[in-house]
Amino acid sequence: VIDSAAISLSGLCILHCLALPIIAASLPFFSVLAEAEWVHKAFVIMALPITGWAIVRTRGHASQMPFIVLAVLGLALLFASAFVEALHDYETLLTVIGALLLASAHILRWRSHHTAS
Repeated sequence: VIDSAAISLSGLCILHCLALPIIAASLPFFSVLAEAEWVHKAFVIMALPITGWAIVRTRGHASQMPFIVLAVLGLALLFASAFVEALHDYETLLTVIGALLLASAHILRWRSHHTAS
């Protein structure tokens, strides 16, 4: 459940960064969401406890180290792109890379749980 929620959240994050600006060009309502900084920050704030819980549950398992590394890197990029003003010019790039890393981490974790069962 944790991994599914995290993967879905990462997908929404990527959709927000890549598709919403295109949709916003055609529908004015979505332009507000495309440019709203709070949306990006809200995604990061939602990702922290979900991924944090998954990391806490898997730490101590050496086989889960790739998950932990990818998850921490993904969260770091998402956090930096949302909250570090100096990186504003790279916000979309960092967000997409961070979301992909985070989704990949959760897919790895999900697959390892399902193959072990």
